[in-house]
Amino acid sequence: MKPSIPKGTRDFSPTEVANRTYIMNTIKTSFETFGFQPIETPSFENSSTLMGKYGEEGDRLIFKILNSGDYFSSIDFKVNSLFPSILYHYIESIKSGSIEYLQINNLKKQLKSTNKDNSLQLPNDELLIILLSSLDKNSDLILSFDDEDLEKNKDYIKDVILKTFYEELIQKAKNISEKALRYDLTVPFARYVVQHQNEITFPFKRYQVQPVWRADRPQKGRFREFFQCDADVVGSKSLWQEVEFVQLYDSVFGKLGLSETTIKINNRKILSGIAEVIGAQDKLIDFTVALDKLDKIGKDGVVKEMLSKGITEDAIEKVQPLFNFTGSNLEKLASLESMLQTSEEGKNGVEELRFVINAIEELGLASANLEVDVTLARGLNYYTGAIFEVSAPKGVKMGSIGGGGRYDDLTGIFGLKDVSGVGISFGLDRIYLVLEELGLFKSVDLPKPKVIFLNFDASTDVLKMKALKSLRENNIKSEFYPDLGESNKAQKRQWKYVTNREIEFVVSEVENDVFTLKNMISGEQTNCSLSELVEKLN
Repeated sequence: MKPSIPKGTRDFSPTEVANRTYIMNTIKTSFETFGFQPIETPSFENSSTLMGKYGEEGDRLIFKILNSGDYFSSIDFKVNSLFPSILYHYIESIKSGSIEYLQINNLKKQLKSTNKDNSLQLPNDELLIILLSSLDKNSDLILSFDDEDLEKNKDYIKDVILKTFYEELIQKAKNISEKALRYDLTVPFARYVVQHQNEITFPFKRYQVQPVWRADRPQKGRFREFFQCDADVVGSKSLWQEVEFVQLYDSVFGKLGLSETTIKINNRKILSGIAEVIGAQDKLIDFTVALDKLDKIGKDGVVKEMLSKGITEDAIEKVQPLFNFTGSNLEKLASLESMLQTSEEGKNGVEELRFVINAIEELGLASANLEVDVTLARGLNYYTGAIFEVSAPKGVKMGSIGGGGRYDDLTGIFGLKDVSGVGISFGLDRIYLVLEELGLFKSVDLPKPKVIFLNFDASTDVLKMKALKSLRENNIKSEFYPDLGESNKAQKRQWKYVTNREIEFVVSEVENDVFTLKNMISGEQTNCSLSELVEKLN
């Protein structure tokens, strides 16, 4: 079998790991400079935690985990222990010509009557349906035996039926899932806040750098497994948080050398207001999801999708000006204010956006551009205020490299009301591709030892290992070549290893507690004691 990895996943070489670590450390340093604290959550959550939080399209991209391990052990126990009773009642039902037994409720009554002491656990309805189906598929086999032969062959019959049962069970496995890989870091964070609310000091500023998974179609910049780098604040409704997140984006991308990124900003209240004034308030999600695709499918594509979702031609006509929405940020706000005069929610959204725009105008940005984009919707269900998305510099063909927004009621779905939150995310993997395309990665010094002990004489191995111990105790990175090289070919292999790893110092010989140390850059060679060796390399 040819080794391979699943589509949408990647292996990373030492150089790639070093470059990724550089990006993550740059982001983490900025997070901590802005006062955020790190947390981590499990790679998978209960399905109920994730489902219904991302909209219809998002829910389809959630990787569900098949229940296994103890779950299937439990199924084995339940089905095996109840099988004799189920088979008996099934045969009696067939012989009597009654189909009542094949109805789940009657089946459960029959099983309960044979399980009065509750010593056995009944399978759930779905498993019973599969088991009955397996019996039906093998009914000819079952009825081919008379009572005596049936008893003699009961183990064989059981094996055949259970084989069919588990084949059907696997086919239906997509529905047998109670857990899912996390789709993002925001919803698990909301769950974390609710679960640990008594331990948290609010406002709570957290950052999180962990992988997420999406069952998406892999393409450039879009993976099924990728890292997100998130920062969120919960417990504050202040719009200064939005201002700080714009500054945070500017800080990180500036440090990475990515000038001229565009931070797009919108407000969900503005989108809701637009839907209200055009008479499509009941189609808000469909309207925003379609509008968000303007840069991908164009005006005609958006109109076609809106019509397919039941948005009227009259409503679409009213929204036409947004398809070519130009001007400065303040001019765009003025146009929106005029359009949304009859929507109180829409006007509130404009005022919130104006606060952020004015604050950034006053404070300034080092390298990024801030742009009001009224088509920005980010199809997630949980944003209630500001919405952010960051685009790579012009000329780089890449989707968004960051995004986020305010979610005033996300913790409410987990039972904690009136806790406002706002957060942003950095797309590590896409940022990597952008930096690579623009040649912005600095030369990487991969981890390597400062000195290596070559292995030409096994009799000195203990002395070498004692020396290594002393060097490492003095925080000097050191290594011992493990394989003995007595032949010329084997020794050349060791010197080639030194060259490929670009190791600066080599100890090639040890005799009478004297070490022969060679500087591979200058070519200088000296003999020294262990204490002198530590001093020279320190």
